[in-house]
Amino acid sequence: MKYFAVFLPMLDVEKSQTYRPEHLEYLEARAKEGKIFARGKFADGWGGMVIYRANSLAEVQEMVDEDPYIVQKARTYEIHEWDMLLSE
Repeated sequence: MKYFAVFLPMLDVEKSQTYRPEHLEYLEARAKEGKIFARGKFADGWGGMVIYRANSLAEVQEMVDEDPYIVQKARTYEIHEWDMLLSE
């Protein structure tokens, strides 16, 4: 299993507020499937980040493209495979 950091910069504040409940519902469903490692918004209002667990970039791309924030053009995104190292 690989990890992918998905940055979700703000495109439209009003749309982000409108579609936030659907976005959070979508992420909760992916989390229950074990597809999300971590998620959250940036404190400065820039947007948010989701760290997905997946086997491939294509799998993550498909999930991100189904996120209501992306579908409704409230946010854009950037995906990076993350070579995660845990500190002890």
